Amino acid sequence: MENLRGANAPISRIRVSAKVKTFVLDTNVLLHDPQSIFKFQDNNLAIPVEVLEELDAIKGEQSTERGRNARRVHRILQGLLPDARAMHEGVELETGGTLSIIINPYLAEPGLRSPMMDRLRAILPDLTKKDNRIIAAALFVQERYPPPTILVTKDVNVQLKARAVGLESEDYLNDKVPETDDEPSYREIEVSIYELQRFCSEGAFEIAEKTSALLYQNEYVLLRSNEGKTMPARYYGDGILRRLKLPDYVKAPGGIPIRARNLEQQFFMDALLDDSIHLLTCFGKAGTGKTLLSTVCALHQTHDDHSRYDGVSISRPVIALGKDIGFLPGTLQEKMKPWLQPYHDALEVLIPSKVPKDPQFASKKVSKKMHKKRDEHFLTSMTAVQPNHASHHNGHSNGPLIKPYERLLKSGLVEIEALAFIRGRSIARRFFILDEAQQLTPHEVKTVITRISEGSKIVLIGDPTQIDNPYVDARSNGLVYCHNRMKGQTISAHVKLSKGERSKLAELAADLL
Repeated sequence: MENLRGANAPISRIRVSAKVKTFVLDTNVLLHDPQSIFKFQDNNLAIPVEVLEELDAIKGEQSTERGRNARRVHRILQGLLPDARAMHEGVELETGGTLSIIINPYLAEPGLRSPMMDRLRAILPDLTKKDNRIIAAALFVQERYPPPTILVTKDVNVQLKARAVGLESEDYLNDKVPETDDEPSYREIEVSIYELQRFCSEGAFEIAEKTSALLYQNEYVLLRSNEGKTMPARYYGDGILRRLKLPDYVKAPGGIPIRARNLEQQFFMDALLDDSIHLLTCFGKAGTGKTLLSTVCALHQTHDDHSRYDGVSISRPVIALGKDIGFLPGTLQEKMKPWLQPYHDALEVLIPSKVPKDPQFASKKVSKKMHKKRDEHFLTSMTAVQPNHASHHNGHSNGPLIKPYERLLKSGLVEIEALAFIRGRSIARRFFILDEAQQLTPHEVKTVITRISEGSKIVLIGDPTQIDNPYVDARSNGLVYCHNRMKGQTISAHVKLSKGERSKLAELAADLL
């Protein structure tokens, strides 16, 4: 059979069979998952030479995930294609398929013509663009070999252009979660009023084997009786449901008390406060309380010498993991501040500059002893924060005042993490919050989670319906993928928040606009 390089080239190893397909890989697929070469079973894989050019341009990005993945792909291809003959003919893979590098002769030799290439030039005339050249290479494979040829790319626009010229194209599906209908926030389990009363008094309840088979470990449910009485619970496995372990309120050091406002937030707070859960994923639209609750529950567990964690680490993608923020002015905290402003807003709510006075003292006369005690406390507080405040003279300040929550940042209790520099770290005894996790790829989420050491906890929050990363979608993003793969593990839990609590306006906007 004629090789992909042209009429005079050696025999190709591409297999021809009614059951075999030929997949042409775009650059973004290899960058998304360098191991994708080994995930197409016994089918043929073809990589256009233009992909090698694009990988070569990206491999120099030293501090980015893309650069690391490009170098990994180069090492894999170097091992699989050790010499010129392997490059020309292709090689057989351990999966039973084949791997070939494609050089399109119609672009290498302008004199060669074909009806399919003439149609391509009429529809996509600019063949200096790498995307168009990759499509042309896939069309060449389709023209020369009988098996169905499919261009695999994570770029939606390239998929559309490929279909416009008569080429089948699809997304990389290996790490997509199964397509399911919109799941409810929680399940309801029907029980009798006597069973519900026993659950309330004993704190645990054993359910039927048929019902427990439908639940996964650490799943949150609502017990409901025929009389309409309800009680939230968590499934601990082995057919056992237990009551939630919730305090009356949680608060940040020096902050105001915060309580759950709805049932879903009770589920979320229970998982946030349980140190047996090391990984928590949370889906929720804007205004459901993801950021506020995760922050206050984290700080609630770091406020004294007997706390579970030494501090709180907060991060979110800068558009995508690995984007270089070194050209922004200032320190790391100043560079990350625009991206972490939602957490500054949350801290401002939790630890306001002006704490409302306790109304119990409004109509009572305070004794001289109480006055003295309060004055001493005030002087002590001023002495403690004096290094962070400018001195006052004649009623004028020589510098800006430090907000109460900013002391948490200065003391290191709250730490700002840049995902671009997290590789190689070992994060111990920290409560790690990763916001906007739906913007990350599964590989990027894996990179972050594998940094978490003993004694630490990581919370991934986000809205799978709001994705700006062009290479992931609602089924392939890191947040959804992590939930799907970790579901049912004894140290992981998942919560979905659907009821907005920010304001009536925000709730209406999230639902209607």
